[in-house]
Amino acid sequence: MKLFSKEQIYEGDRLTVERQKITSTDLMERAGVQIFNWIHLRLQGMQVPIHIFCGIGNNGGDGLVLARHLILHGYNVNTYVVNCSDKRSKDFLINYDRIKQVTKKWPTLLKCEDDFPEIQADDIVVDAVFGIGLNRPVDRWIKGLFMHFRKSGAFTLSVDIPSGLGTNFVPKDEDAVVWANFTLSFVTPKLVFFLPETAKFTREWEAVDIGFDQEYVTITETDTELIGKHEMLPLYMPRTKFSHKGDFGHSLIIGGSYGKIGAVILASKAALSVGAGLVTAFVPKCGYIPLQTSFPEAMVITDEDENNITNISFEITPTVIGLGIGIGTNLKTISAFESFLEQNKAPLVVDADAINILSKNNKLLKLLPKQCILTPHPKELERLIGKWKNDFDKLEKAKKFSKDHEIILVIKGANTITIFDDKLYINTTGNPGMATAGSGDVLTGIITGLVSQGYKPLEATVFGVYLHGKSGDIALEDYGYHSLIATHIINYLGEAFKDLFKQPESIPEKENDSDSNKKATE
Repeated sequence: MKLFSKEQIYEGDRLTVERQKITSTDLMERAGVQIFNWIHLRLQGMQVPIHIFCGIGNNGGDGLVLARHLILHGYNVNTYVVNCSDKRSKDFLINYDRIKQVTKKWPTLLKCEDDFPEIQADDIVVDAVFGIGLNRPVDRWIKGLFMHFRKSGAFTLSVDIPSGLGTNFVPKDEDAVVWANFTLSFVTPKLVFFLPETAKFTREWEAVDIGFDQEYVTITETDTELIGKHEMLPLYMPRTKFSHKGDFGHSLIIGGSYGKIGAVILASKAALSVGAGLVTAFVPKCGYIPLQTSFPEAMVITDEDENNITNISFEITPTVIGLGIGIGTNLKTISAFESFLEQNKAPLVVDADAINILSKNNKLLKLLPKQCILTPHPKELERLIGKWKNDFDKLEKAKKFSKDHEIILVIKGANTITIFDDKLYINTTGNPGMATAGSGDVLTGIITGLVSQGYKPLEATVFGVYLHGKSGDIALEDYGYHSLIATHIINYLGEAFKDLFKQPESIPEKENDSDSNKKATE
């Protein structure tokens, strides 16, 4: 799914109005009706008090459309206008007049904290105060209103975006933002729904179709894509009847040091479990017996040193190399790493201490092959690109690093983001149970195994991140957050693949009375 920027949404609004020969008021009506349909489907006329807070711009106009339709359908509605300025948008004024035509209970004007209505915990709050156009701090009394929503404990539904939350900056004051239980976002979700510092402002979201011009939606390129099953299924490479292991490449996993051989075992198992034809592990001598006994499917090459990697030398020709897991930062290891990079010709997936070595020796970055894949955790990322002020600064620094060195950068987290060529790919799978030792080693192995099979580096990375998270999600059903471990992610990779082809379960139709009577008489 494409994630449109604020500017692209504005342009889509303009083109939709122009090409469909409608007015901006008509488009606002569509948006408000879609919000109404979402609420009506769930409430079915329930008389729970609904408090709709409308700003004086277009987001407030959407709220007025919603309020009018809820009133016409007999809901218990209280409408408020948050008077934050003397300027009203044209479409807001049109819908303000329309709501006065369907009820004698006109919207209540709010100008200060003394005007705040009482809200019960069982009520519903609809936040339609500010939209994506907000570019300034909110007034103190409006901040108080947002805090009033939160203190009430009422379910809060935001229209398009939680009020006070910008599309391209992190709020300085968390209390000056609505903390929504749910956000109905027009056309596509917003990037801020997926970043660590801003995702907390909406627990859940859903994209709402307001009839945007389809040609515009189809041909417009975006800087960000949201990755789910529908985006991944076309990437899947099926196997033919006469396939053999040689068709799926040879993955070489280089890593390990005394006490950290388990990382190599996890990565190697993951590479084979995701479909690599062959897997070889290159480890210090101390890793030979653990690998041969715990993972008989792998081949093993050992370094001449007992406890560390000191000379990366092998006679095989791997399709791809996964490097760095558990490798340590011994001086001899660093020297061996540099020598290896100078003569390496194979595609690389670089993780863990190999990233730390690169961070301390920037000259080595020039030795990385094009579209080399780096998979740092947050602290490794900081060492690589430097400290950042906020999530947006982090993304800009990461984009620049990726572009400068022509590498694919994976920012691991709750919504892992893959960056390449100035574009973000935001993953939607995974869960907090995967915040466990070895999970990153498994991801390295998965991506390595996919490259081994012929997936292009960017495809392998995005697909690998998706499968890693999906496997963790399926494993979660059996183990829960606390007991999920890295090995479970490997064990459920097959289920993650199968899930790609699962169709949503259909709800069986109920028999009507005539069918039931007919069966009873047969």
